[in-house]
Amino acid sequence: MILFLALTLFAMAIAGACAFVIFWPLALVHLRDRHPLVKAKLGAGAFLNPAALWWLLAGDYREVGDVSFTGLATPARVSLAVILLGVLAGAVLYLWGITTS
Repeated sequence: MILFLALTLFAMAIAGACAFVIFWPLALVHLRDRHPLVKAKLGAGAFLNPAALWWLLAGDYREVGDVSFTGLATPARVSLAVILLGVLAGAVLYLWGITTS
């Protein structure tokens, strides 16, 4: 049962990755088009840049003050958190399932 729950958490992380791949590029394009100073702050290749991902995860994107942008960045933040929590919890359950069986 523990390994089934671990597999379910990994599936949740995959679903989060699908949502992240949809919303984060849209948010970055919005930044490129309407907020070039913020885009320059994040740097080139912000899609998987650890500093840009931490900026998103920490919620610093709210400083931009654009409702359209926060409408795209909030689902990207939630999906990034789902990815991280799903992988972490799935790994813990997987290791627990291996050691107890």
